[in-house]
Amino acid sequence: MGLIVVTGATGQLGGRVGRRLAAAGAALRLVVRDPGRAPDLPGAEVAVAEYGDPEAVRRALSGADVVLMVSASESPDRVSRHRTFVDAAAAAGIGHLVYTSFAGAAPDATFTLARDHAATEDRIRATGLPFTVLRDNLYADFLTFLVGEDGVIRGPAGDGRAAVVAQDDIADAAAAVLRDPAGHAGRTYDLTGPEALTFTEIAATVSEVTGRPVRFHHETVEEAYASRLRYDAPDWQVDAWVSTYTAVAAGELALVSPAVEQLTGHPATPLAEVLRRVTA
Repeated sequence: MGLIVVTGATGQLGGRVGRRLAAAGAALRLVVRDPGRAPDLPGAEVAVAEYGDPEAVRRALSGADVVLMVSASESPDRVSRHRTFVDAAAAAGIGHLVYTSFAGAAPDATFTLARDHAATEDRIRATGLPFTVLRDNLYADFLTFLVGEDGVIRGPAGDGRAAVVAQDDIADAAAAVLRDPAGHAGRTYDLTGPEALTFTEIAATVSEVTGRPVRFHHETVEEAYASRLRYDAPDWQVDAWVSTYTAVAAGELALVSPAVEQLTGHPATPLAEVLRRVTA
């Protein structure tokens, strides 16, 4: 293995990938914004860069054989920051770029932020760099955070289904690709759980695992916007929250893919098992 660069190393996903690569003895560089928060991994270098700073990105990626680009935090200028990073990666002459995208990424995706990912994928392809795209479904690990104080998950998802996926499975898949990128050049993988679930089924599983009564309440789109007014969030953020559910209702997150098992050698983790881990 040559030099592997992992961005977002202080986050949940980037940190998981970094730990797996360090345990495998990879030559590793972690790119962070705050070096004081960088994980202490054996043999890992630390570089400081923000996606919107092309000079810092070029320095951070210098000499990299393969780079994991973890998508940046949600913001109105995320596509611009992503494009700056991608262009800087090409200028740095990296060997291969692996990008964490989202299920159903398309310019006309119902989930508004999936459109950001589509724009980023297009920019990556335009550079001519060898690349691999990992399109993640909704994170199974975070589903308990959708439960309100009253034990209700609310949203306009109807009977739509989502193939929610464990972050550990995504990290395993990403680490596998990063260690053998040439075998995955030009490929796009949908990373999903083993089954597609309705929010009614998700709520029942949360109840079963946590022992807390949880149910799903289907809202109309109008009700969904109204119920989120109390957060006083910007319009783009509320649009993203609501369109997560409408994308599920539209069937855009229902695909169940074998990619996790193909890449990692182990089956995708069922939701109940993920929830037992995160609530233990």
